[in-house]
Amino acid sequence: MDLGTIIGLISGAVGGNVAGGMMKNASMGTAGNSVIGVIGGLVLPMVLSKLGMGGAAAAAGATGGMDIMSIVSALVGGGVGGGGLLAIVGLVKNAMANK
Repeated sequence: MDLGTIIGLISGAVGGNVAGGMMKNASMGTAGNSVIGVIGGLVLPMVLSKLGMGGAAAAAGATGGMDIMSIVSALVGGGVGGGGLLAIVGLVKNAMANK
């Protein structure tokens, strides 16, 4: 596991918890937010790199180096992926609870 992936996982967990704190009705609790955030932090950068939008993190993974833009890209991608996945899961949870 490379440094970019580890940064993405950690920032995904943080992003999931931040999103859970901001959207109380979507929150799954601290542990649930963290797990969903880690999954989102892992999946979004992978999907973006497959679509050719991986940016600096994908380039660093291909060359084997990490610069500041690669680290920032991993932080932002993981955080957005974690928060975004938590928002989606929270919407689905709320929609199922209202039926």
